Amino acid sequence: MALIVTDENYKEVLDGGKPVVLDFWAEWCGPCRMVGPTIDELATEYDGKITVGKVDVDENADIVSAYGIRNIPTVLFFKDGQVIDKQVGAAPKDVFVEKVSRLL
Repeated sequence: MALIVTDENYKEVLDGGKPVVLDFWAEWCGPCRMVGPTIDELATEYDGKITVGKVDVDENADIVSAYGIRNIPTVLFFKDGQVIDKQVGAAPKDVFVEKVSRLL
């Protein structure tokens, strides 16, 4: 399962030494619910290689603001604490796998 990332712990997650994938989502967002299972699969398949987290945009305004999230789902891909790629909107799993492979 993906890690729950909040305003309080996101800096710690990003400084954890591994590449990070953050899914910005909301419970009421249909496309977010489509992407959610893919994010959970990535967390399982890449366990130990990357950190995969989920950010509820309704509860974490600071991180949403810090990264200028305007549309959801938005998935950000971090390496060394910096955003190196992103996916806005729902996409098939292979799109996410390709982006993750660039982190490794």
